[in-house]
Amino acid sequence: MGQDKVVSDIIPAPRAAAYSPGAAVLDTGTALWAGPGTGTAERWLRATLGAALGLPLPPAATADTPHGVLLRVDDTLAPEAYRLTVTGAGVEILGGDAAGVFWGAQTLRQLLGPDAFRRAPLRPGAARTVPAQVIEDAPRFRWRGLLLDVARHFMPKDGVLRYLDLMAAHKLNVLHLHLTDDQGWRVEIKRYPKLTETGSWRSRTKLGHRLSSLWEEKPHGGHYTQDDLREIVAYAAERHISVVPEIDLPGHSQAAIAAYPELGNTDVVDTAALTVWDDWGINPNVLAPTEEVLRFYEGVFEEVLGLFPADAAEFAPFVHIGGDECRKDQWRASPTAQARIRELGLADEDELQAWFIGHFDDWLAARGRRLIGWDEILEGGLAKGAAVSSWRGYAGGIAAAEAGHDVVMCPEQQVYLDHRQAPGEGEPVPIGFVRTLEDVYRFEPVPAELDEEAARHVLGAQANVWTEVLENQARVDYQAFPRLAAFAEVAWSALPAPEQRDFTGLEQRMNTHYRRLDALGVGYRPPTGPHPWQQRPGILGRPLDGPPPQR
Repeated sequence: MGQDKVVSDIIPAPRAAAYSPGAAVLDTGTALWAGPGTGTAERWLRATLGAALGLPLPPAATADTPHGVLLRVDDTLAPEAYRLTVTGAGVEILGGDAAGVFWGAQTLRQLLGPDAFRRAPLRPGAARTVPAQVIEDAPRFRWRGLLLDVARHFMPKDGVLRYLDLMAAHKLNVLHLHLTDDQGWRVEIKRYPKLTETGSWRSRTKLGHRLSSLWEEKPHGGHYTQDDLREIVAYAAERHISVVPEIDLPGHSQAAIAAYPELGNTDVVDTAALTVWDDWGINPNVLAPTEEVLRFYEGVFEEVLGLFPADAAEFAPFVHIGGDECRKDQWRASPTAQARIRELGLADEDELQAWFIGHFDDWLAARGRRLIGWDEILEGGLAKGAAVSSWRGYAGGIAAAEAGHDVVMCPEQQVYLDHRQAPGEGEPVPIGFVRTLEDVYRFEPVPAELDEEAARHVLGAQANVWTEVLENQARVDYQAFPRLAAFAEVAWSALPAPEQRDFTGLEQRMNTHYRRLDALGVGYRPPTGPHPWQQRPGILGRPLDGPPPQR
């Protein structure tokens, strides 16, 4: 075998590669042999890679078929790990499990060139050559996530399926779907039909940051039927992606209260007058801490659990309940809330929220599920089985991990991809601190202050795409890419310390990757800046100057 060297254009970068003389040739005569447990990779290779290149990839009679592609599970490899071997005799992909084989197939696609990322062949059946090599690879983190906020601006089902394909191409394996918020409720709940009849649309939408004076004076909305969500979950599972639903409570709930006013603090505000919110920011209208509200949301979660089965994928047992940005003003003014605090022997409103979260932690655990929430669930005491999405920086994740709780690192200062990518007025609706491709590439999910035991509780990392100012697929693409490719390498690859990472090498590999994204139809931000049609002149943002806080 040849000498080890860095693979020039694979993203995320594999752990090791070695090259030998020779090459494999894939053509219309290439057959595919799939061993037990490799069905997802087999189906994907025929349906996606075969369609892109015009190769039928018929079943091979035996594993010894010459010039074929062989798929096999090898349990001596770690979960999700793979070994891709290319010789003159063909291609072999061994995986530690079905997911490992699938990730190896994603690497093979990259080795076949940008044409392999199209939906139909440019040169049907033309022979494709892959240099002889052995690639050994395995992920650094188990949780490699992307949050899509489909509540602020609805993303139709086909857009979600498209993003699942984009995630798979980058070896990301958790889709966090933010399904409910003040501005819209996106999941059909059959026992509570008004959640979508009323709660899934708003009469108008603020254009730009909440201080903007501009409005889009037309209704916006949409929701996923239960069958839509079953399809999304099944499509994700075929790609070894877990879908984690988020039903936000007790804050971020005005859409639900607009549909069912009794869910709100009726002794403080006229909840019957509330509509689905058409503005951005932190909303004061939160759920009432009553038994009736608990029963209502138990009914919601009963249907949600049926749509997102625990055995669909590795992290499918998780259910996200939000828990962030819950203003306590209405609870302070509410006789009902104050009576509840006294009845439960709680110290204050923070402990009341902890009780709220703890109730659903117990309820989900009794059904074999795990609660995960934003780091505000640390306030007032963390529910015993809860995991934490650390978004306000590293501090919440550090505290949770040191207390023995699992953590997903997604600090807004580092990996909120709705934040602007460059300084200057050309960036569309600039929000937050500048986070360049290089900044994302130097993100480190495990804080140095965690000891080895606490660091084991960092399940991984997640990039979040919030959509207040991202009104359509083109805007989501622009904010997500190319930075999501850099994030994928952070989450997958065994990179050195941030300051030692080879960003120049990443830029060179991105030259090839941009051609892949072009073939996929991704409207990414070009390295030289936005195209004229990607700009949004006159739409107010809220750029923040200087470097972001590191903790």
